Amino acid sequence: QVQLVESGGGLVQPGGSLRLSCAASGSIFSIDVLGWYRQAPGKQRELVAGITSSGSTNYADSVKGRFTISRDNAKNTVYLQMNSLKREDTAVYYCNLRRRLSLSTNRDYWGQGTQVTVSS
Repeated sequence: QVQLVESGGGLVQPGGSLRLSCAASGSIFSIDVLGWYRQAPGKQRELVAGITSSGSTNYADSVKGRFTISRDNAKNTVYLQMNSLKREDTAVYYCNLRRRLSLSTNRDYWGQGTQVTVSS
């Protein structure tokens, strides 16, 4: 089993920064992809950023140039540095671990979520 525990959310003014952390425990494999999703009220959950164990990353267009995802494989921890925050970044942010079980099947594990509110 896999457990994901997020930390680092909170209230920040527009233009400010926050850093989210997610510690993974349990059986973590090098093939696992770690990432961050977010869900705003009334909207679907969306991918923010993902990172493989080799360091390959992908970002949602809305956060490119402002957010940076990183991963410490030794600590099984993934980070999301969020700069130049905007009101529309307000959401619950979820840590995700995606494990490929076969060519066509993945298994997702989720953290409990951490609230990020961007407001003056």
